[in-house]
Amino acid sequence: MKSPRIPTVLILACSAALLLAAAVPAPAQGVNLGQTIEGLSLKSEILGRDVAYAVYLPPDYQAGNRRYPVIYLLHGYTDDESGWIQFGEIGPAADRAIAERRIPPMIIVMPDGGVTWYVNDSLGKVRYEDMFVKELVPHIDASYRTRPSRQFRGLSGLSMGGFGALMYAMRHPDLFASCAAFSAGIWTDEELIARKPADFDRFFGPVLGTGLVGAARLTPHFRSYNPLDLAKTLPEESLKKVDFYIDCGDDDFLIRGNSDLHLILKDRRIPHEFRVRDGGHTWEYWRTGIVDGLAFIGEVFHR
Repeated sequence: MKSPRIPTVLILACSAALLLAAAVPAPAQGVNLGQTIEGLSLKSEILGRDVAYAVYLPPDYQAGNRRYPVIYLLHGYTDDESGWIQFGEIGPAADRAIAERRIPPMIIVMPDGGVTWYVNDSLGKVRYEDMFVKELVPHIDASYRTRPSRQFRGLSGLSMGGFGALMYAMRHPDLFASCAAFSAGIWTDEELIARKPADFDRFFGPVLGTGLVGAARLTPHFRSYNPLDLAKTLPEESLKKVDFYIDCGDDDFLIRGNSDLHLILKDRRIPHEFRVRDGGHTWEYWRTGIVDGLAFIGEVFHR
């Protein structure tokens, strides 16, 4: 008796299903899942518009009344509040790290910074820093069960967001106790002076002013936000209030500025961690490093 002939279409369909199942990773065993909420917004009176943000809540957030530390996780240039979720996969990374006890349960806030560099612009028209400090932080503390003190408030970010994290930590040590900056957007004076006019105006013109050439770009406004200048000029006791973690790839075009920041802090004997790993200015680099940065901040939360 002949075996019944299975249609070729069915065989192909089953094969495709098996391949698809193999391509989709199974959920990690024993890992409780947190909640990532997108589409949130803050009505900002300072900016005169809504500011979008996303938030990650740890796995046990809905189970009780516990309060949690907060990390503000800042995105890079031209990205938005979804960057760390979509490309950085921060939700699964945090879930696993919490399950493995590498980091404590924490709330992670991801605001949309546009291309503001997270500063107040030179004309005082777009005051993003004022919005962040005076509206966003209080809004988060009022909306979620946070621990609303500086020890339990940290900053992290990549590229433009790394610049923002360092800058806020240095300018507002009364609000933030820790900072983990990845591939921070830091340029030496020589690098900034040498940038082509069109390139400078496109990246920095909206916040620093357009048409600036050579050393004229190094304005007092720029100096007041530049982490290299802040590391040189702020009182040592102020810088020492914050725990700093700086990470930049050896092939990253920003390595010189990040290395200079490390040397300035070292010369001034400001405690900090400096990491140079193999890699460039890529999401692969940031995905593989973010948990170490969160763990560094988590140690400050535990202290």
